[in-house]
Amino acid sequence: MKIAVSELIVRYLERLGIEVIFGMPGAHILPVYDSLYDSNIKSVLVKHEQGAAFMAGGYARASGRISACITTAGPGATNLVTGIANAYADKQPILIITGETSTHIFGKGGLQESSGEGGSIDQAALFKGITRYHKIIERTDYLVHVLNQAAKILLSGNAGPVLLSFPYNVQKEMVEESLLDRVYTRSSTHPLYPRALPVDALTELIAEAKYPVIVAGYGCIKSGAQEVVAQLSELMNIPVATSLKGKGVIGDGSGLSLGSLGVTSNGDAYKYIVDHADLILFLGAGFNERTSYLWDDKLLGNKKIAQIDHNHEQLEKVFRADVAIHGDIKDALTEVLEKLGDSGATRKNLDKFHGHTEELRKAASGKEGSALSFRFALVEQFYSKLEAHFPENALIFDDNIIFAQNFFNVSSGNRYFPNSGISSLGHAIPAAIGARFSEQKPTFAILGDGGFQMCCMEIMTAVNYGIPLNVVVFNNSTMSLIRKNQSQLYDKRFINCDFVNPDYRYLALSFGINHKKIVTEPDLDDLFANSDLANAINLIEIMIDKDAFPNYLSGR
Repeated sequence: MKIAVSELIVRYLERLGIEVIFGMPGAHILPVYDSLYDSNIKSVLVKHEQGAAFMAGGYARASGRISACITTAGPGATNLVTGIANAYADKQPILIITGETSTHIFGKGGLQESSGEGGSIDQAALFKGITRYHKIIERTDYLVHVLNQAAKILLSGNAGPVLLSFPYNVQKEMVEESLLDRVYTRSSTHPLYPRALPVDALTELIAEAKYPVIVAGYGCIKSGAQEVVAQLSELMNIPVATSLKGKGVIGDGSGLSLGSLGVTSNGDAYKYIVDHADLILFLGAGFNERTSYLWDDKLLGNKKIAQIDHNHEQLEKVFRADVAIHGDIKDALTEVLEKLGDSGATRKNLDKFHGHTEELRKAASGKEGSALSFRFALVEQFYSKLEAHFPENALIFDDNIIFAQNFFNVSSGNRYFPNSGISSLGHAIPAAIGARFSEQKPTFAILGDGGFQMCCMEIMTAVNYGIPLNVVVFNNSTMSLIRKNQSQLYDKRFINCDFVNPDYRYLALSFGINHKKIVTEPDLDDLFANSDLANAINLIEIMIDKDAFPNYLSGR
């Protein structure tokens, strides 16, 4: 039986397990939309294509599954770029379907043409650097090969965005339905890791170390290794620091937690590692600029280094490891635990750790306390109450990052999604909406007032589809980090950082959603006592001082 290519595309999406697709229709992609009409896939209409890419990214991060977005040709595709670049940096498995002008007018100046012919936009070149695979499908005779290549990447352990562009006339061509039987849309059950992982060498390093530290990254979450990381920490008395994306691998409030390691953190984990650690075990943690304190030599100096990562590109990317294992973190650590148990390895002495925590306790109770806490007391109180009211089963998408890294104790029962990737503004709201289509849990999008104005229109997407969401905006009428840098490094020559905000109360009223303005701690008490933060859409503005800055100095 013959079916249209547009229908084949939709059936391909279904076989990949895609349940929701985010996007905006246009004339060049309408055949696929028409085929979606009869599908169980839910198509979500966004307000801007960038929002579609961010929503697909949020869905992928929350669910761990392939997600999808769809746009028309020309500007529909180009509007995706920032969101897809973010997904590429985060290795998110997103399938992008775009339309294109018909092949018979390539190079002739067709409306919104992006074939690269005749001086038109070259969509393939535009997306080349931010996708793992991209293809304009001009004929159907190699369609099976293209779909298999796309699925292979989307289902791999080192996934990333894949873009398939279908000219209008190709979407309407008829092909044999049986083509789908030659497309493989299920992942292999056998990852391509070495058969014998060098866990003996790693076990020996751990056994010999006096003061080892685990640095747990997002790879632990992707591997589902949280429990086994906690078991290793508890079995051997090994303190655990997390990367920013790894917050929650073990609860920040647990007994052996060092908190978050990173240049924008309070520095507690950094100090312990520099002063005491003799072995650092990196588990799925990229030693990037934030985590590494701009690759500070003191952090790794005079220490043994071990690393486990499922992505071979991350192994020894910026340092030489004594043991580097390319493999699944959960599987490798399970084997390490067995070997440590069999060998009767001695648990580590926690004298340095207890001394470290006692120093922190005394410093916190001193007259000065934390300078950051003093400057942002209301923000700290917000995170404290958020932690208390939602100890588990909450989704938090955070564009601000610095406040949560220092004030928010993420439990192992919550999911914290910092704006990593390329750290683009305008991410949190659409990403949180996308995640909420996957997980029915209380959801927060936390961002500054500058970033809010890049994506606030997507609140109407939440309204249109009845998606509960809490949008938390830090309101200081400035681009905070720009103003900070101009204050610290440019002699307070402020330019293009300050602006006037809308009245958020009336903005919320126009959206038909709830509004809360937080100026004092009693306002926070009222918010958490009397607002429906699980089933309603709330716009919450927290007022902060535009001239209060975090401690760290970026150097640029």
